[in-house]
Amino acid sequence: MLKIENENLIVRFRLLGAELISAFDKRKQREHLWQADKEVWDWHAPVLFPIVGRAFNDIIKFEGKEYEIEKHGFARKSEFELVAQTDESITFCLRSNAETLVKYPFEFNFSITYSLDKNKLTTTYTIENLSNKNMPFCIGGHPAFSVPFNTGEQYEDYYFEFLDDEKLERYFINEEGFFNGEKKDILNGSKKLALEPELFKDDALIFKDIKSKTVYLKSINHSDYLSFNFEDFKYLGLWAKTRAKYVCIEPWIGCADENNFAGEFIEKEAVITLSKGKTFSCNFTLGIHQE
Repeated sequence: MLKIENENLIVRFRLLGAELISAFDKRKQREHLWQADKEVWDWHAPVLFPIVGRAFNDIIKFEGKEYEIEKHGFARKSEFELVAQTDESITFCLRSNAETLVKYPFEFNFSITYSLDKNKLTTTYTIENLSNKNMPFCIGGHPAFSVPFNTGEQYEDYYFEFLDDEKLERYFINEEGFFNGEKKDILNGSKKLALEPELFKDDALIFKDIKSKTVYLKSINHSDYLSFNFEDFKYLGLWAKTRAKYVCIEPWIGCADENNFAGEFIEKEAVITLSKGKTFSCNFTLGIHQE
């Protein structure tokens, strides 16, 4: 089992997808990461690369050629290498290979570093473009957190609190996973969004115009809480299976296609284009706080 640890937290991983699989608070003897119930949702914190969401018809286009790619890309189902480890930091790498080139025609190194600092875990994504041409891509996280934190509490005892007062529009996706042009006001000058069993009955809450780059997951019963900072990311998704006992906080650079999108990958919304020989890096930080 791969792990890093300090005086506050024990964090565990697997090589498949370089996935975070446990974020254990030693102080409260409490697991905060969803433990991948196969009957509900069989992931902990998948990594989304080189696409976020679903490409229309599961096809991406480069210079007129088509490539089949699954929702959220191939990184989450790829075997990473362990390339560095200390007591409080660990780094994994996925290198382009014959299998990835069939789906995504670029040579790259994709490194993921997890590092501990007191009660915080920072996830850093680093992408190197090793191709001889510009490389477009999207990147995102998808960590799931168990709710409620304690026995005797209810899911609806919890709420999100944004750093700033927000006027948030939710962008809807259809049953196939594509944006359908519908929007709805979720917050109008408020900081709080209550969790409730039916909150995600129409799939993820997707925010494209969010000011806050920190969101908190809190309970009405106590002052233990999670903080989630995503300064480097353009969009935020919140999601869970309906009536499941977890919630995902998803920082994205990129998103699903519009319904009937027929353009090149480089024309996708919020895509990053990385020049040949260059490196891109971004990170987000989970904080586990107690009263």
